[in-house]
Amino acid sequence: MIKEVIVVEGKQDIAAVRRAVEAECIATEGFNLLPRCLSRIEQAYKKRGIIILTDPDSAGERIRKFLAERFPEAKHAFVPREQAAANDDIGIEQAKPAAIRAALSKVRLHEWEPTGEFNWQDIMAARLSGVPDATTRRATVGESLGIGYANAKSFLYRLNHYGVSRAEFVAALNRLEAAASQSSGVEEG
Repeated sequence: MIKEVIVVEGKQDIAAVRRAVEAECIATEGFNLLPRCLSRIEQAYKKRGIIILTDPDSAGERIRKFLAERFPEAKHAFVPREQAAANDDIGIEQAKPAAIRAALSKVRLHEWEPTGEFNWQDIMAARLSGVPDATTRRATVGESLGIGYANAKSFLYRLNHYGVSRAEFVAALNRLEAAASQSSGVEEG
């Protein structure tokens, strides 16, 4: 059983999480965040801690940001967008149990004092922006690091605010390059 309470957006998300792991969950019911819901989240935060696991879309990011400001020591888990998409919908409820377990295995803490470890030059040098496959590269590296998919600006923010080390970043890029060279070698051979 996971010690922390997992905060998701809806009842179907709770069902998806419970298919993946044994955990207590609270649904925000979207961005409504009624006082009784916030009170339940606050109680869980104080007693057991919370893990924020919102949908990998703009609404989910708004909810995550709101909760992160209100509960600064909350942990964060991200299911990659492509692993949370099915039936023309994107959400935790669409994710397979393995994707949810993988996201929960890479939980990150939002750091309010960013490291400043990474800058725009790092993003450009890693070809995470400004090249045709940058979106795919960011998604792959974000999945590897457990920080999810984001546009280039948000990705840089996450690198600096979710405790990613230079060594983790380099290792994720190396895995990306190794996978790319292996797949291009397969195509040629």
